[in-house]
Amino acid sequence: MSGLRLFSRRAAIASAAAIGAAMSLVAPAAAAPAPHITGITEIGPQILQVDVYSPSMDRVIPNTVLRPRGGGSAPTLYLLNGVRGGTDGIGWLNSSDYEDFFADKNVNVVTPIGGPSSNYTDWRFDDPLLGPAQANQWQTYLTQELPGVIDAQFHTTGRNAIAGLSMSAGPALDLAIQAPWLYDAVGAYSGCPMNSGIFGTAQVAGVVAASGGNAFNMWGPPGDPHWAAHDPYLRAGELRGTAVYLSGASGIPGPVDKLPPLMVVGAAVGGGTAVEAIANACTATMSQRLNELGVAHTYNYRDQGAHTWGLFEADLRNSWFTTLGPALNS
Repeated sequence: MSGLRLFSRRAAIASAAAIGAAMSLVAPAAAAPAPHITGITEIGPQILQVDVYSPSMDRVIPNTVLRPRGGGSAPTLYLLNGVRGGTDGIGWLNSSDYEDFFADKNVNVVTPIGGPSSNYTDWRFDDPLLGPAQANQWQTYLTQELPGVIDAQFHTTGRNAIAGLSMSAGPALDLAIQAPWLYDAVGAYSGCPMNSGIFGTAQVAGVVAASGGNAFNMWGPPGDPHWAAHDPYLRAGELRGTAVYLSGASGIPGPVDKLPPLMVVGAAVGGGTAVEAIANACTATMSQRLNELGVAHTYNYRDQGAHTWGLFEADLRNSWFTTLGPALNS
């Protein structure tokens, strides 16, 4: 302090101002908020809606969380919805009996709501209809933000699996490849895990177009390396060490679909037959590729079954007993 007394009042003020200005130039920016829960709402006896703030998307994402009976520590299954991401009320919660099936299972089942036609990946460019790229950073959310929040809130065992149907089947495999440290098992029901090449590009573009989006805003134009980087078929060898379940059906409606007689024809005419047949052709090709590489997996083919929730749920149940549950030690 004695040194400062040598300055005149005016000099001291000027010096302080200069120091403050200099400090303002090097002061660190305010830290971005970490992922965190903004609210929890009880939906049913074992089901919660857990709203989580995503820093990467700068918004709150609702997630349904099915808890094990009695609570307690349990592993986690991240179960993805279909093409509309559950935003239209069609998803595992409202379209299946998964709540009854998992009621006595020791597992947390977490399903994010959102991301229609997003392929649950990180988008690179803004899309006129699906929103800015920042609104679709699903890989970051699912692999870097949501798991830590779920683990902390529910004191999980730290073991995880991921599964998806239709639109989200291929992305489930992609996420298991992108984050091998995170998932012990993956299930892909009635989807197409081929994202590059002429056919792969066309099928992905069709899925994104179902919600009015442009797939080129996701991974860039055809041939961009990002397409191959997210192609489970091309990267199939990286699934080695992960428990893998694949499933598909012929597309011919059958008892597994659990459809009233008058809806069987509708399932075929409405595209359920063709969509499932195409999905199974993709899945069979993926299974063949895994066989060529010597990657252990389960491929469940049904000679009857259309692209219906009855089929999806049947394979969810089967995958739990054969693949997901054992991998989670549950």
